[in-house]
Amino acid sequence: MATGRPAEVVSADSRQVYRGMDVGTAKPALAERRGVAHHGLDLVEPDAAFSAADFVAHANGALASLAARDGVALLVGGTGFWIRAVADGIALDDLPWDPSVRVTLDADLARGGLAPLVDRLRRAAPGLAATTDLRNPRRVVRALEIATLAGDVPLPAPRGYPAPVLRIGLDVADRAVHRTWIARRAEVQLDGGILEEAALLRERFDPGIPAFSAIGYREAWDLLDGRLDRAGYLEINVRRNVAFARRQRTWFRREPVDLALDGADAAATHAARSAVEAFAGA
Repeated sequence: MATGRPAEVVSADSRQVYRGMDVGTAKPALAERRGVAHHGLDLVEPDAAFSAADFVAHANGALASLAARDGVALLVGGTGFWIRAVADGIALDDLPWDPSVRVTLDADLARGGLAPLVDRLRRAAPGLAATTDLRNPRRVVRALEIATLAGDVPLPAPRGYPAPVLRIGLDVADRAVHRTWIARRAEVQLDGGILEEAALLRERFDPGIPAFSAIGYREAWDLLDGRLDRAGYLEINVRRNVAFARRQRTWFRREPVDLALDGADAAATHAARSAVEAFAGA
C-alpha cells in the first residue's frame, strides 16, 4: 500500500474455509496468495463443523497479529453474518450450544425438510425467527438450538470492534451485466476443474454434508452421473447464483456502509484503493 503499512486479506466466506473446495468456491489461487497474505482459507476438512463463532475466533487472531505489525486488514466475502460478527464485535460464544440438540435437529431437517423447522422456530421463538435467514437451513437449525436451550433470546448486543472500521459495499447495479458475469463464472468453473474436484470430494466424503450445499457441487455430480448435460448444469448453476446474489443484496442493504461502489464501474477499483489508503493513513 502507498502508506507503507502491510495489508492482508481475511476471507469471510463460509465455504472457503474447507480444504479441497477450491474451484467450486472460487478460492484465490496460490499465486494470488503469495502476493498478498490470506487468512480464513483451508482451515478444516469439509466434514468438520465450523461455526460463525469459530470464524470470529480465527479472524480475531489474524487481526490481532496484523495490528501488532501496524497492518491493515481487508475483511472480504459474502457471508454477511460473519462480517457483522467481527466488525461489530458480537460475542457469539455467549450463545448456548449442545451437540445432542444439534444432532436431533439435523436429523429432523434431513427427515422432514426445512419448512417444519421454520414453523417450529416461528412458534417457539418469534423474536429469533425475525432475525434469522429462514431460507438458510444451518441458520434455522442454529436458531432452534438456541431457542431450545435458552428460549427466545436476542443475539448478544454488539460491542463494537476495538479499532476504526471502513465499510465498503460492492454491487453491480445493472442486473443483466451481473447475470452475464455469473454465467461466465459458471463456465470458467466448469472448464476449470470443478468436475474433477467434485468427483474427488465425493470419493472422500458423504455427499450430503452441509459443506456441499455450496453452489456447483451437486450440479457437478448430476452432470457426472448423466442426470444433467452441460447446458442443464450451467442453467441451474446460474439460476442458483442469481438467487443467492439477490439474498445477499437483501442482507447487505441492512448493513451500514461508508462507501458504496458499482463493480461494473471502471473507476471502482481506484476509488476503493484510494479510500482504503486514505483510511489507513489517517
